[in-house]
Amino acid sequence: MSKKLTSLEEAGAVVSSRISGARRHRRASRRDSTCITATAKATSKRQLRNATKQVNKTPKAAPASLAKPARLTARGFAGRGLGRASYVEAPPEWRGTTVQACGLYPFVVGASTPMVGVPIGPSLSTGATVCCDPINWFQRAKLISNPSMFVLGLPGLGKSTLIRRQVLGLAAQGVTPLVLGDLKPDYADLVRELGGQVVRLGRGLGSLNVLDAGALDEAADLLQAAGMHRRADRLREEAHGRRLNMVDALILLARQSSTTDTERTVLSAALRLLAERRADAAAYEGTSEAPLLSDLVAVLEEGPPVVRLPTLDRGDVERYRVAVEPLQRSLLALIEGPLGSVFARPTTERIRLDSTAVCVDVSGISANDTALQAAVLLACWNEGFGAVEAANELADAGLAPQRRYFVVLDELWRVLRSGAGMVDRVDSVSRLNRQEGVGQAYCSHSMADLKSMQDPADIAKAKGLVERAGIVVVAGLPPAELKELAEVVGFTDAEVDTVTSWSTPRGWDEGEGPAQDAEEGDRDARPGSEPPGRGKLLIKVGQRPGIPVQLQLTRAERRSAVHNTNKRWVTDLTKAAGSGLAPTLDLTNAGAERAGAVA
Repeated sequence: MSKKLTSLEEAGAVVSSRISGARRHRRASRRDSTCITATAKATSKRQLRNATKQVNKTPKAAPASLAKPARLTARGFAGRGLGRASYVEAPPEWRGTTVQACGLYPFVVGASTPMVGVPIGPSLSTGATVCCDPINWFQRAKLISNPSMFVLGLPGLGKSTLIRRQVLGLAAQGVTPLVLGDLKPDYADLVRELGGQVVRLGRGLGSLNVLDAGALDEAADLLQAAGMHRRADRLREEAHGRRLNMVDALILLARQSSTTDTERTVLSAALRLLAERRADAAAYEGTSEAPLLSDLVAVLEEGPPVVRLPTLDRGDVERYRVAVEPLQRSLLALIEGPLGSVFARPTTERIRLDSTAVCVDVSGISANDTALQAAVLLACWNEGFGAVEAANELADAGLAPQRRYFVVLDELWRVLRSGAGMVDRVDSVSRLNRQEGVGQAYCSHSMADLKSMQDPADIAKAKGLVERAGIVVVAGLPPAELKELAEVVGFTDAEVDTVTSWSTPRGWDEGEGPAQDAEEGDRDARPGSEPPGRGKLLIKVGQRPGIPVQLQLTRAERRSAVHNTNKRWVTDLTKAAGSGLAPTLDLTNAGAERAGAVA
């Protein structure tokens, strides 16, 4: 028994030793395999240590139930590696109608700049499109109380370009632009492109009969035929008053002094007699032509009783001759003098308000001929506003559609300096625009232009043009000019710095002058080839903060070159000389010898 137990104990010891040996073998095998693997992956202790650190740095994936969502902030998702931006640029703003931009919803937001009117360009503050014109801001947007605009700025910075853009946009909306006296000209090409009417006036170019009330007489005849006798009589009286005022203004320019009460009364009686004779001729013969200034002189020479009555001659012909002789001399000076070639003949072409646009081109008159220039401008305004009044009267009577008009008075400084009484004429026009359905745009270089008259009363009236303007648009101006303008329009310090910076010329090394881009008509396309303030404008309405805007031209405007007022400078004379299109100087020895021989 004990022997068996001994044998069993021995057997158990053998089995235990075998099991322990197997365990030790397995542990040794695992250590050997681990060492082999580590040795294969890293051949040195340093590489093994670096590999171990890299493994320890790798974060363990958290269970899906415990992962926190990334927090979205105004600058992106918060957290490392999630795309947060430290600086976020303002995104560009685009505008469109609900039809054009309907697919952008819900990313459409309200804008801070007006969207009513003619598109001008992007705002320099927000990039949003700015629309502006005096008619739409008065009629539709109700932003201003007077449909007028005054533009001030140094030459070459885009004042006239802004007004031409508004002429283009308003013509597309059915408004009739009227440029009653284009002095450069700046608007004739644009009006031709629009299919409008361009009337040229000047010596050898065209004439304007100041005794021909044209549109007013025609409208009176239409009202008379429609049975509206009172309206017709009122228009005929208005036509008579305009003829009298125009003749009186021409005499003032010719003699440099006003007419007397007796002379005005005699003129009125003579003009009424001529109108009656014309009406009688039309009734008996069917047609009649408007009288001329020579016919007015003939009536004064004839001396019928109705004309002699204001002179109180009491049957004494000599007393009548003495009273009307100065008047006859002034009228003869108009006919035979410097103004006669323009005003002593029948009207070459009447203004047609049913045109797309109207431009009276007076650029053929020399800038030094101030008397003729002032006379033609007065006659143009008298003709144009008479036609507007006739059209409004027909519209009120239901005989014609109601129209809107946009009157442009560019180069205002030349208008005001051209003659006595011009300030009063412009002042009266600016006060009646709302009643006549007329919007206006004035343009000048600076406030100093408005103070160039000698009469302090005229200076105050000229300053009132800016004060009454519903919109004041300022291009680049020097600080001294802004200081004077600040008496009428309020500017912040930032606005003063901005407008002043626009008057700074470009650097000496920024480009070499005007360039032609690949696109036809794209002048000044080379970077730095134009002044930094060109096309930059500040729109001011009352005491509100100004809207800085960059005027941008469309491709059609660039290709048509309607805004190019430097056409005299397009031709390169150095190239023209090589092609034989320009005279050249002979600087050779032979040329010098020939010059010496001539001397």
